[in-house]
Amino acid sequence: MNNQVKIVVADDNQSFCKLLQKFLQAQEDFQIVGIAYNGLEAWELIKSQEPDLVILDQIMPNLDGLGILERINNHTTMKRPKIIMQTAFGQEFLTHEAILHGVDYFILKPFDLEVLRNRICSLTQEMSSVTATQIPKTSPAAMTQNRDVNLNVDVTKVMHQIGIPAHVKGYHYIREAIQMVVEDVSLLGAVTKELYPLIAKKFNSAPNRVERGIRHAIGLAWDRGQKETLKRIFGYSINIELQKPTNSEFIALLADNFRVMSKVS
Repeated sequence: MNNQVKIVVADDNQSFCKLLQKFLQAQEDFQIVGIAYNGLEAWELIKSQEPDLVILDQIMPNLDGLGILERINNHTTMKRPKIIMQTAFGQEFLTHEAILHGVDYFILKPFDLEVLRNRICSLTQEMSSVTATQIPKTSPAAMTQNRDVNLNVDVTKVMHQIGIPAHVKGYHYIREAIQMVVEDVSLLGAVTKELYPLIAKKFNSAPNRVERGIRHAIGLAWDRGQKETLKRIFGYSINIELQKPTNSEFIALLADNFRVMSKVS
């Protein structure tokens, strides 16, 4: 199919690459044009295949994800692919640098493959050619207002489904945190230094109280919430029977889902 999305996968975990290849090849709109197990191989594939999208790991042998991004940015004659970068907690500095280098999306390890598929679809929809005359003109202010209202409604709905009581302070802290991270993913790299203080300022509280309030609310959800709902929302990212997510994991996973939904919509 001529309209298939050409994808390059770059990750030094060969087992994961095989799993990802099998999943993506089963999607009729995707075409895997290359798999690389180190950064130099990835760069050669990107140059030769000119993919529409690259699934890129942050840490790889020979040349890391940032090094590949730098080469893409410097290679101005080449069509720039969309970049989905795999990231993990503990890599906040690299995440911040990747944002500066123009990453299109981050996906937190481990992740549900269906979430990845949705991310790819949302990004490739942006690449489709739609002329301005085909789109009803809406002012930027109105678009932003509608988006913010819809996001607030969706976040509130999910919070209720998870089972976090609306009367606890952590409920409001989490809802605010998710909306902030959806708007600015770099806040995940500075949860303690930036995100908590921003929330504390809005609610006239203190950062340590925000942290405790969020932790308490998550605990309530895990102790009293609906297990099936939690499984549906968090998928394979967390084994809800064995572990409770940290504040950062909880916020990141929910914000990630809302970013995908907002892109698709």
